[in-house]
Amino acid sequence: MVPKRARNLVLFLGSLIFYAWGEPVYVVLMLFSTLSDYIHGLLIARYRGKRAATCFLVSSVVINLGLLGFFKYSGLNLPLPIGISFYTFQTMSYTIDVYRGEVKAQRNILDFGVFVTMFPQLIAGPIVKYKSVAEELRTRHASLEDMAAGANRFVIGLGKKVLLANNIGRLFVEAAGMAEGNLSLLTAWLGILAYAFQIYFDFSGYSDMAIGLGRIMGFHFPENFHYPYMAVSVTDFWRRWHMSLSSWFREYVYIPLGGNRKGLGRQLVNIVIVWSLTGIWHGAGWNFLLWGMWFALFLTLEKIIFGKKSVSLPKPAGWIYTMMVVLISWCFFSLEEMDKIILFLKTMFGIGGAGIANQEAWYMLSNYAVLLVVLAIGALPLGKKAVEWVKVRCSEDTKAGPALSVCLGIAEKLFLVAVLLLSIANIVDASYNPFLYFRF
Repeated sequence: MVPKRARNLVLFLGSLIFYAWGEPVYVVLMLFSTLSDYIHGLLIARYRGKRAATCFLVSSVVINLGLLGFFKYSGLNLPLPIGISFYTFQTMSYTIDVYRGEVKAQRNILDFGVFVTMFPQLIAGPIVKYKSVAEELRTRHASLEDMAAGANRFVIGLGKKVLLANNIGRLFVEAAGMAEGNLSLLTAWLGILAYAFQIYFDFSGYSDMAIGLGRIMGFHFPENFHYPYMAVSVTDFWRRWHMSLSSWFREYVYIPLGGNRKGLGRQLVNIVIVWSLTGIWHGAGWNFLLWGMWFALFLTLEKIIFGKKSVSLPKPAGWIYTMMVVLISWCFFSLEEMDKIILFLKTMFGIGGAGIANQEAWYMLSNYAVLLVVLAIGALPLGKKAVEWVKVRCSEDTKAGPALSVCLGIAEKLFLVAVLLLSIANIVDASYNPFLYFRF
């Protein structure tokens, strides 16, 4: 209903209201970051090719990282501005790309403000680079087809978060809260498996909702997940998990450091640097640095042993190895106290604890078995492939095909309506339960 020339104004003001609903004070901080990088972008463009442009780029990076570091790592126990890690990386990508000459400096401050503050992906990604939405900021068409596809994607993401992630998260909370004398081997593995499903469906659910909302308004945000629990190597896992963050570090840190162009030794050092920064990006705790270094260890080993081959193990063996590495990594990520991390790791491998299984473990398994099966199926592309297979068969069958297509379309819509209604019912009934990545 809004005229095209006023769309960005409405989106900008709406995004500020959305952010102020949760963080009214820190709206000022976000507006400062917006104005700072807008001005730096103009100055870098004006002095491109001169030393002054480099100085302005350094100034932009220092201001951005300084704000991020102050709130996340100063130790002053300040409330963390929601989404600061995400919108800081977005604005940094803009000034760096202007410096590289890959994008033109945005002269319309309203358009730039929309890029920084866009509410769908503002607080937990995916991290959107300016160059991927520059054209859509200026002109975009929100078609009925895009709106329908976006609404469908949003509902799926909502269901992932509310119906799946929230419910399996209870299992992790129960397991993580157990004392050493009650924690069995089975309970420890169930707890970490629960967290693996929780963080995947929670975070990918948010990404689906963000991508869906963006598409409703004519934006096409990058995908953030691609069935990561199907990965057959750690390298493969990070091509599928939090893809926008991996892409950001690769483009703005790994490649400028030399990437893999300066020999194996330099490449391994670059991997360690990138993954140290990736761990620190998530938080100031030692557990996050350990988490980053854990992945750096296996990524460097894969480079040393397998070289440039994307898959060097038989797929079943590669999958088992990868899932073991990933599940152990979630111990570092989810359990912030070192005592708890050590307890879980020891118990998972049969050292101490309450034995292989006790009464509590069998109760948890029986109580969550059905949900765990649903989650395992949902983490695989089985449903998507089944629908695609039916659609292909419908197109091939000239007699029954049209009728089957109609039935399939009705079934899809009924499924989405059911997910939406169940999600609303759960939200109304539940207490406040934010997305896991809000704390980053």
